[in-house]
Amino acid sequence: MSRALAPSTLSIIQATSPWLKEHAEEVTRCFYKRMFDANPEVRPMFNPSHQATGRQQRALAGAILAYAAHIAELSVLGDAVELIAYKHASLGVQEEHYPIVGEHLLAAIDEVLGESSSQEILDAWGQAYNLLAGILIEREGSIYEEHEVRHGWRGFREFRVTRRVEESANITSFHLRPVEGDGLAAHLPGQYITLKAPAHVTGGQTTMRNYSLSQAPGAPFYRISVKRERLPAKPDGVVSNWLHDHIGDDHILEVGPPCGEFVLDAASEASGPLVFLSGGVGITPVLSMLHAVATHAKHREVHFIHATHNGNTHAFGDEVNRLAASHGRVKTHIFYEEPTDEDRELGRFDTEGRVDRAFLETHLRDVSGEFYLCGPRGFMATVREALLDLGADETRLHLEAFGPLESL
Repeated sequence: MSRALAPSTLSIIQATSPWLKEHAEEVTRCFYKRMFDANPEVRPMFNPSHQATGRQQRALAGAILAYAAHIAELSVLGDAVELIAYKHASLGVQEEHYPIVGEHLLAAIDEVLGESSSQEILDAWGQAYNLLAGILIEREGSIYEEHEVRHGWRGFREFRVTRRVEESANITSFHLRPVEGDGLAAHLPGQYITLKAPAHVTGGQTTMRNYSLSQAPGAPFYRISVKRERLPAKPDGVVSNWLHDHIGDDHILEVGPPCGEFVLDAASEASGPLVFLSGGVGITPVLSMLHAVATHAKHREVHFIHATHNGNTHAFGDEVNRLAASHGRVKTHIFYEEPTDEDRELGRFDTEGRVDRAFLETHLRDVSGEFYLCGPRGFMATVREALLDLGADETRLHLEAFGPLESL
C-alpha cells in the first residue's frame, strides 16, 4: 500500500483543514451517533462515560486535526500511531471494523459540510482515511502476533480472582490467575490488560476497560488496582463500581493480554536518573516500573514522587517504601493535597499541597534523565509544563493518560 497521497488530494485536505478545525467536535458527535445507530455491534469498544462527557468526541477531533496537520509528513505521528494501535489491539479492533468507521466518518463530514460538500472533498478525505487505516491495520496485526508469541494467546481468556485487597478508601486490587494453562509470561512494566465486563453490568451489552498492571513483571499472577469512580454530575464508573461491589475471590473474568506502549526498559544500560511522577490511581503503572527497577536497575538514581488527597486515599505506601529500601538509590516524596490531622501527627506525607515547578526545581538537580508521568490530566499538564520549562528533553517525557487521548 502506498504511504503517500497525490498532491491534488493533499491540497484538498489542507484547504479544508481550517473548516474542520472549526467544526471538528460537531463532526465527531455526528459520527458517533451515526455509527452507533447503524452499527451497534461496535459499542462495546467504547466507554459510555467518555461518550456522555464528550471526552471521546474531543479526543477523536484532536486526532483528526493532528492527522490533517501532519498528513504530508506522517513520520511525525509515529508515537500517536503506536498508542492508538495498542489501544485498538487491546479492544480487539479488526480490519473489518475500519470500513464501518470510514463510512460514518465521511457521512458525518458530508452532513456537517452541508451545501459546501462535494464528491471531490469526500474522495480526498476517504483516501486520507484509507491511508491511515492501512498503517494501523498493519501495526495492529503485528501486535496480535506479538501477543501470541510472547503470551501464548490473543483475544480474551478466563482468569480467576484469587485475592482481593483494599489498598485505600477508593482503590482495590484484584489478583488474577488463568483458569487453564501454564504460568504467565512477564508483562512489560507499565502495560495494562483489558477486562471484558458482561452485558448485565451495563444493562444490555458487553463493555471493555483497560487497567494497568501494578505488580512486578514476572509474577505468577496479574494484579490490577482499580479506583472506584464517583464523579459529581457525571456517570459513575459502571465497571469500576461493579468490580468493587460484586467481584471477589473465585469470580471468573475475561482478560486480554498485556498491551501498551507506556513501558520502561528496566534493563537499559542508561545511567541518567529515572523520575516517576504519579497522581492518585496513576500510581499503578509506575509502581510496576518501580518493581522492575528495584530488581534490574540498582545502578540508577530514582525519584518516586506521588500525590494524593490524604492518608485515606494513599495506596501502596508501605510497598513503595519496601522497594525503595531494597534498591538503595530511590528517593520518595509524597504530597497530600488536604491532609487530615492524623496524617500530620503520624507524618504520613512529606509536603502539603500539589507538585509544582518550585518543588521540581529544588528537588531535581538533574533533568537529563527519563520521566514517567501518570495521573489526572491537570496534574500531568502542570508537571509536563514545569519540566519542559526547567529544560527537560520532551522526547524523554513519557505520559500515560487513562481514558481517551486528549492533548495536554
